[in-house]
Amino acid sequence: MKIARQTKKPFGTATMVDITHVRYLSWEDAFDVEFEDGLSFLEPHATVRKANRISARAVPVEVVLDAETRGGFEVRYDTGEVAEVSWAFIRELPPKPARKRK
Repeated sequence: MKIARQTKKPFGTATMVDITHVRYLSWEDAFDVEFEDGLSFLEPHATVRKANRISARAVPVEVVLDAETRGGFEVRYDTGEVAEVSWAFIRELPPKPARKRK
């Protein structure tokens, strides 16, 4: 089955939608992030780990949603490391590198 359109918006074009719920699914090794408008994304833990330079041996202990702005969340690890994840990291695609003109 082919999906006609992407659910994520190109970088810089998504509108702000609050995060309502986030949880770590250990059997998927991913974060389930739910938004106010009903969309839900399964973000791989490897992506969050790489973006925040978290060590490979670190295990998530706690996931904390920013209660004030609901614009992101923190992942706290058993090693004392903390990963910060914004709504844009989940909701948008990263920018594509510009093509070189000949």
